Amino acid sequence: MRLRFKPNAIPEMKENDQIYFYPKDMKGKWASVFANDNPIYLEIGAGKGDFIIEMAKRYPNINFIALEMNTNAFVIASRKIEEEELKNVIGLVDYAEDLEEAFGEGEIDRIYINFSTPWPKNRHHKRRLSHPRFLEIYKKIMVDGGIVEQKTDDRPFFDDSLKYFEDFGMEILEYNYNLAEEDSIVTEYERKWRDRAIPINYARVKFENR
Repeated sequence: MRLRFKPNAIPEMKENDQIYFYPKDMKGKWASVFANDNPIYLEIGAGKGDFIIEMAKRYPNINFIALEMNTNAFVIASRKIEEEELKNVIGLVDYAEDLEEAFGEGEIDRIYINFSTPWPKNRHHKRRLSHPRFLEIYKKIMVDGGIVEQKTDDRPFFDDSLKYFEDFGMEILEYNYNLAEEDSIVTEYERKWRDRAIPINYARVKFENR
């Protein structure tokens, strides 16, 4: 569903101290932003922030960063961060392709890829967030043995992702073609698919040590 354009989204988010725009000057400094050395978990494509907000509430000793380019959606996440008064969540408006410019080596402990665009056409596969082109970026910014978790409603995309992970030398710790609702944080977007009885595919994979 296409979100209505919100002309005040960017000015509004710039008033929120927990939202950063293209933060290249913060590379290697995120622990100081959170003012602690807790692990940092990154969600790529956070949308309205339902998943990351719930995770932050459940795990106060983890630092969470939500990355999203669609400001029409992300302004909703920005509001939720303020309303919930969460200090362990930061939002980034940036491109996934530029993660190396925003994060230093070993700065991220875990990455979540939830319901990213499947890009079904062969010529667009390099845009997939599970493609080896992105896995190479993730590995550079993650700790040794960093974990990536993926959820998607698209089975062909999921099967391709498992192959990408395997070919990249990652260890597949867990995969499931029908993730139980009680084992998932069900966002508004995920609920749409579950209400149509469409299975949710899930994988948890691990990078090898450098």
